[in-house]
Amino acid sequence: MKIQGQVLLPGGREQVWELLTNPAKLSRCLPGCERLEATGPDRYKVAVKFALAAIGGNYSGAVELRDKKEPESLHMILEGKGTPGFMKGEGRIQLAEKHGQTQVRYEGQALVGGMIAAVGQRMIEAAAKRIIQQFFESAAAQLRASAASG
Repeated sequence: MKIQGQVLLPGGREQVWELLTNPAKLSRCLPGCERLEATGPDRYKVAVKFALAAIGGNYSGAVELRDKKEPESLHMILEGKGTPGFMKGEGRIQLAEKHGQTQVRYEGQALVGGMIAAVGQRMIEAAAKRIIQQFFESAAAQLRASAASG
């Protein structure tokens, strides 16, 4: 499954970069995230809980950041598994200043398997879009709150 899009977030690239690379801040934006902790430089373990159709469950996995060009771009490798199946993916994120805000462009690919894959590609793509939208809505709210307090 191919994933791509762009979104405009409040704040400069440095603030958005900090949110994307700080586990404590990032975990508050990830839907269903129960744990996100560093295991080494640019490596994290993650635990999330979510449901798709009638299939829900807990997933644990790993995230690795590569090719970081602060505050412009990074490459992310993800993999996770749980009772309902597995997920592997990778993506690239690019940040560009735009009228005092930051335009985030993302593109990547994901592969899912197991019971979760049985719900069908269309439902999986719709769920992925919803999760991405929720992530960026949470990120925008966090950036606005940070700007208001600081």
